[in-house]
Amino acid sequence: MRDDGQPLFRQIAEQIENAIVDGTLAEEAQAPSTNELAAFHRINPATAAKGINQLVADGVLYKKRGIGMFVAEGARAQLLERRREDFARQFLAPLMAEAQKLGMDAEQVKKLIDVWGEAS
Repeated sequence: MRDDGQPLFRQIAEQIENAIVDGTLAEEAQAPSTNELAAFHRINPATAAKGINQLVADGVLYKKRGIGMFVAEGARAQLLERRREDFARQFLAPLMAEAQKLGMDAEQVKKLIDVWGEAS
């Protein structure tokens, strides 16, 4: 686990979300069990369960009684939409606020993005 100040259960949930977003964990595929996650990361199973339960509450995972947790249908699209909104809030809002301070409009910012995109 990484040490970025984020709670371990949230890191577990994010790891599973990343696997869903990048396609490593497909919709309707079985997610790792809390015991597998706990053993792999050397954490308390209750901590792993808290991360899994957060994903269940978010509608990303669902439980098949006696079998385990599975990725919900539409989970990838849901996660992508949420992450796009988070991206806009975290990066675009401050970008546009700074651009306005500099007297730039959205069209000028778009042109800068195009130039930087071509350079990379």
